[in-house]
Amino acid sequence: METDQRILHRITEMADEERRLRDTLATSAAATAADRSRLRELVRELDQCWDLLRQRRAKAEFGEDPDEAHTRPQSQVENYRS
Repeated sequence: METDQRILHRITEMADEERRLRDTLATSAAATAADRSRLRELVRELDQCWDLLRQRRAKAEFGEDPDEAHTRPQSQVENYRS
């Protein structure tokens, strides 16, 4: 099972890649359809990671086992609003 630190590390890596892709898409004529597709996928994956981290923290806060948290489908988490 993933730990909070591993999830945060993965979030950081994906957020860095997201920033690079957004910069490329905003400033480069060489941006490709693959870049746009990867960006969309990253956003969905980030939503899933944040959701998993929130689940783990909530379970820990209320005395439950954080390892019982699970990654929910992208279709469920991608449109959450904070």
